[in-house]
Amino acid sequence: MKVAPPLLLLPIWASCFPLLSNARPEPLFSTISAPALSPEYKPTSPVSATMAALSPGVEDERAQEHHHLDKKLLIPLIFTSSALGIIMLSLLCCWVCRRKNSKNSDPKSIRSSALGKLNSLKTTGKKVPVSVFDYQLLEAATNNFRESNVVGEGGFGCIYKARFDENFLAAVKRLEGGGQDAEKEFENEVDLLSRLRHSNIISLLGYCIHAETRFLVCELMQNGSLETQLHGPSHGSALTWHIRMKIALETAKGLEYLHEHCNPPVIHRDLKSSNILLDSNFNAKLSDFGLAVTSGAQNKNIKLSGTLGYVAPEYLLDGKLTEKSDVYAFGVVLLELLMGRKPVEKMESTECQSIVTWALPQLTDRSKLPNIVDPVIRNMMDLKHLYQVAAVAVLCVQPEPSYRPLITDVLHSLIPLVPVELGGALRITESAPSIGPNSSSH
Repeated sequence: MKVAPPLLLLPIWASCFPLLSNARPEPLFSTISAPALSPEYKPTSPVSATMAALSPGVEDERAQEHHHLDKKLLIPLIFTSSALGIIMLSLLCCWVCRRKNSKNSDPKSIRSSALGKLNSLKTTGKKVPVSVFDYQLLEAATNNFRESNVVGEGGFGCIYKARFDENFLAAVKRLEGGGQDAEKEFENEVDLLSRLRHSNIISLLGYCIHAETRFLVCELMQNGSLETQLHGPSHGSALTWHIRMKIALETAKGLEYLHEHCNPPVIHRDLKSSNILLDSNFNAKLSDFGLAVTSGAQNKNIKLSGTLGYVAPEYLLDGKLTEKSDVYAFGVVLLELLMGRKPVEKMESTECQSIVTWALPQLTDRSKLPNIVDPVIRNMMDLKHLYQVAAVAVLCVQPEPSYRPLITDVLHSLIPLVPVELGGALRITESAPSIGPNSSSH
């Protein structure tokens, strides 16, 4: 806020100068000009003149009395003028603040402020702390949370596309209700994402708390979630074999960062296709860290949380949670990519069947494996690559955690299957052979 320059106070002090000039009291003896004297006027008697000459202290006493009276009037005047100056300065500050608030309430000003804040986060990189956004800022960017701006739904609310500028979009995750569990997950996610920095982990730009509603502002992933791509209206038609392997590889990279490069290690605890987000180039990033925990002995009997179909058996039955629980969930995601099936599907009866139970007997049989592959990609891959991916998936979903590989081993087994231009080590020299006729589908 700009402070008023000292010259603004000049009129206040200048107005006091006339008062100060008139502050001196009338002299005890009036000075009368010579023309006004009467001809009969007689000067002071010689005796008086002699007494004055012999008593010079009398004049000094009169001068001190005049000076004392000047001080008595000058001090209140200085105090009054100072008070007036302070009042005028306060009024000026209030006026400036009101102008500033009025300006900030304008939607255009809000968008401009958001752009500056978000551009700062983009350019300065890892060291920038998470920002706290004003509710009015998010309201303006989402067009008052209009339904047409909804791009996804979570466990506690919707995700909105937010436009802060023509060239910059973000995603606003709105969390409503949910009680103490939702509040705890919100705080946990803000805390973790403010510390996690990786190309395959979603970037948290900021958050907002408005009354009982909480908001997370993250980078926008234009192609939504892997779940939407696989099981939505397109049924995986945009996901070629190589793009699916790229998504699997980048998901493994994100998990390896959590398990191997964070101190202490982080267990995601809710890895699933809906929490793997895809940008415009189908780059994959892990999201939704509300249930994530740090690895340690205290997590052996942690409260059971997760999504049916992705939860590892030892965690579901015994409450034992380790990094291998994330590896199991990754294996389920890998099966989704291979077969295009949901992790849990309803049978003709009221019972449900998991993709793991259904697929395991066929994954280990090379004659049956080609027939359970998603028809969208059935003729796109090399047969040897299919067998290798199936073998990785089988190892990841083993019931016994000790039989599952580390995520680092999974990562290195997938790199040779992804083309160089997509981040892997595969150099494509010729088209992949067909793996068989389009026999049975889902």
